[in-house]
Amino acid sequence: MSVEHHDLVHELPEYKDQIHQLKMHDNHFKRLFDEYHDLTKTIENIENEVEPSTTAHEESLKVKRLALKDELVAIINTSK
Repeated sequence: MSVEHHDLVHELPEYKDQIHQLKMHDNHFKRLFDEYHDLTKTIENIENEVEPSTTAHEESLKVKRLALKDELVAIINTSK
């Protein structure tokens, strides 16, 4: 099974430089960014059947990841 990659730079390549700058200079953004990527790694491990999980738990992780992404995008958009 092919797993999509949801790392933030892959999801938002047009903001690559801005994401880098925010990671370097905004501690809140960096904390959310790190949480997003840890969550993405967990979800990818579940999808690759490396880590066992229920469907409900996997879906709740995806909802949390989406909320983090929305928050990160909002920060990116306000920092323009």
